[in-house]
Amino acid sequence: MQKQWYWLYKNVLIGPFLRVWNRPTMEGRENIPATGAAIVASTHQSVMDSFYFPALSPRRVTFPAKQEYFTNTGVIGAIQRWFFTSIGQIPVDRTASNAGDATLAAARTVLDVGGVLGIYPEGTRSPDGRVYKGRTGMARIALATGAPIVPLAMIGSRNANPIGTWIPRPFKVRMKVGEPIDGRAYVESLGIDPDSREAARPLTDHVMAILTELSGQPYVDMYASEVKASLAAGRGWPKGTEPARS
Repeated sequence: MQKQWYWLYKNVLIGPFLRVWNRPTMEGRENIPATGAAIVASTHQSVMDSFYFPALSPRRVTFPAKQEYFTNTGVIGAIQRWFFTSIGQIPVDRTASNAGDATLAAARTVLDVGGVLGIYPEGTRSPDGRVYKGRTGMARIALATGAPIVPLAMIGSRNANPIGTWIPRPFKVRMKVGEPIDGRAYVESLGIDPDSREAARPLTDHVMAILTELSGQPYVDMYASEVKASLAAGRGWPKGTEPARS
């Protein structure tokens, strides 16, 4: 049933509208492995990123989703539960003390059967379009499972779906897919044991550097969530993260 709903969303209910309304294109589609487990690590510009990529992806993509989408109450909560469950997304409690272990366990349900896992290393949407420091969960999953990491840059989706909006605007969306990264081989090339705790950070930084290059956006060496918290508290941009003045 989940596969049927996924097909309907992609080919009938949502995908055709997005392909006309936002005219999405994908450069480097051949870099997505035709078979076998893979982790697509994407920049995160908008809520609709989780729709634009699957609309053009040659393979079904499963994203971890906030547990709140599966537990919210009321009419909106019921719609969210139905929608995210019907397309097979994975609920993850990001606030739990063992959130990392829970995410890895959820990821394995996709990767162990040769599926494609979509993940946003920044952990949240970029507050201003730049690429922010990556969380290490993506790297830990890659190192634990041996699945290759496929970097993906979303370009223009922030204009099509600004933070705070639900209905996409008619802006063109582009995607650039980089070559797959063998995470274990990369950290071994640095002389680091891929099974060590130290391996995840350099691999994460390597992926974020590639995403920065693919996107053409500046890199900010701070977590996007910390920047958002500072802005929400009225403290402004943390020192060193201020956007360049045009």
